[in-house]
Amino acid sequence: MEYNTQREHLKINDYGRSVYKMIDYAKTLPTRHERTQMAHIIVSTMAIVNPKVKDRIDYKRVLWDHLLFMADYELDVDCPYPINRQEESGRKPNQLHYADGNIRFRHYGRALENIIVAAAEMPEGEERTLLIEQIAHTMKRQYLQWNRDSVDDDLIREQFTKLSGGRIVLPETFQFRDSKIYLDAMAAAAAKKESSGKKKKKKKK
Repeated sequence: MEYNTQREHLKINDYGRSVYKMIDYAKTLPTRHERTQMAHIIVSTMAIVNPKVKDRIDYKRVLWDHLLFMADYELDVDCPYPINRQEESGRKPNQLHYADGNIRFRHYGRALENIIVAAAEMPEGEERTLLIEQIAHTMKRQYLQWNRDSVDDDLIREQFTKLSGGRIVLPETFQFRDSKIYLDAMAAAAAKKESSGKKKKKKKK
């Protein structure tokens, strides 16, 4: 079980912890092309989760700035804009207001539930399909953090459909990866964060 006091502090709260998990996953992808493709999906997801950002004329650039900032500039991708390392870290972003009510499945969290609802409202197309697949993988990773002893892929499929109000059904052709692959990726991301944190501490000294 993961407690908020044990979790890493979020640099920007507006996008929720699930987007950070997607960023961690993107870092583990082996090729620059795959990472760039995943980055575009994450940026689209960020715009859905925090629609207020669209009020800005340059909102796409802002989203990319936020993405790279949240990734500690460690996400090696082809960014469509010049990288701005002077992100407005002192600015407090607008807080997201979520609907009242209980979280249906606490191990997935409110942010991921909101992303699922947003994905269900997207028009059919490749971007929607890729986002749905990534959400499914994120759900299994979070399920593994909650319970590593017994993972039921069919149960995750069923819960995905419930959270989308019946509007998303994972196709039979979609296959979850073996649990070990998710666990190894999670361990690699955690090790990389720890190593990065140590380097930052040394620089401060």
